[in-house]
Amino acid sequence: MSDINHVVLVGRLTRDVELKYTNTGFAIANLSLAVNRRVKKDETWQEEANFFNAVMIGKRAEALSQYLQKGKQIAIQGELRQSRWEQDGQPRSRVEIFVNNIQLLGS
Repeated sequence: MSDINHVVLVGRLTRDVELKYTNTGFAIANLSLAVNRRVKKDETWQEEANFFNAVMIGKRAEALSQYLQKGKQIAIQGELRQSRWEQDGQPRSRVEIFVNNIQLLGS
């Protein structure tokens, strides 16, 4: 049986998309998404925000970047990817969602 790495989230952008280009002109868009979940604290239900970083690449990133502003509700589908590097002699890592599909929601 093969491994499964599949993520689907619906939430709101916490900031405008950050669009960058590689030296070869390849587009990379960085997104930050807030997803609320309901938790019970004492006798009441409350909303608790969870924050996720996502990356979208290529022509789709370039075309959609103008529509991805703070507060916009979106749905993303993708996979988790871990980046590893060393900084000041210390190993570092970060898990991000690599976006395969995105849908703009709301008005």
